[in-house]
Amino acid sequence: MKDDKPFMLDDPARLKALAHPMRRLMLRHLNVHGPATSTTLGELFDAKTGTTSYHLRQLEKYGFIEEIPERSTGRERWWRKAPGPRDMRLPTPDQLAAEDRPVLAEFHRIGLDEDRALLERFPDAYRRDPEWAKGSRGLGRMTKEEFGEFYEAYIALLIKYSHPAEDAPPGSRPMYVRFFAFPADED
Repeated sequence: MKDDKPFMLDDPARLKALAHPMRRLMLRHLNVHGPATSTTLGELFDAKTGTTSYHLRQLEKYGFIEEIPERSTGRERWWRKAPGPRDMRLPTPDQLAAEDRPVLAEFHRIGLDEDRALLERFPDAYRRDPEWAKGSRGLGRMTKEEFGEFYEAYIALLIKYSHPAEDAPPGSRPMYVRFFAFPADED
């Protein structure tokens, strides 16, 4: 049975490990495409093997990836996404010490850059195959409690219909899914 309880990324060092653009690229590649070596990742991202090795070790240190011992030989080490919680949540700023809040801000900044790039790709993906590219925009009126319930229901649906790579049924594809919501009357 999978442990799908929310996992809080409230350890500043762990959050900092994910607040680095190269590490995010590498982790996303491992999530989408499966195992890779530091050499493979270096070629993909135009980085030196020493650089990718360092970032892979940081991701390993905080439990986001793991080495595949049976595929690794000599100096060639193969890496994969570590099994773990699929519902990782960020702390609110007040849950972090003041000196750690810039790490959360950087995490959000990098994520927003990634989201903008994905948003720019959406029209082409929709033109190519609208059955595999869906979008929704909406405006709803909710209480804070209803909004909390809405968010939890969204996460539950995401977990229900998402499969880890090793358990994915035939025909499954990795999908980028983004959710953000905030009050409209703060414009």
